Amino acid sequence: MAPRVDDIMRLCCELSAHDQIKVAVKNSTKGAVVAGGTAFVGGLLCGPPGIAVGGAVGGLLGSWLTSGQFRPLPQILMELPPNQRQKLYNDIMAILGNLDWMDAAQLIALVMGNATLQQQVTAALLNYVTKELRAEVRYQD
Repeated sequence: MAPRVDDIMRLCCELSAHDQIKVAVKNSTKGAVVAGGTAFVGGLLCGPPGIAVGGAVGGLLGSWLTSGQFRPLPQILMELPPNQRQKLYNDIMAILGNLDWMDAAQLIALVMGNATLQQQVTAALLNYVTKELRAEVRYQD
């Protein structure tokens, strides 16, 4: 089963590289820690007004730290843990149905040679990225 998952992952990487898709995975935890930490330090140093100032500064800093971190989608796909790879595999296999292939190269050729299938797989990939990874998608100009 693992080689087929790897084939699907290579297909997804090829499609996203072909369309030059980049995504930013939002890391709200990091932003929340920064905002809370600066509010806490502000409260220790200046009391209640320090909490307000620290929270405002921390919120801005946390927002800045977590925005605009776009990376190529193939890079993000290759870093997925096994359970997320399996979920993406299941989503793509629902589209491919009973399509038969020998290796990743043949699968890529089959999908890239069929515009409808290519669009369906790309749509499923983008749906997975936005829903499961909660990522913002951007196409390279």
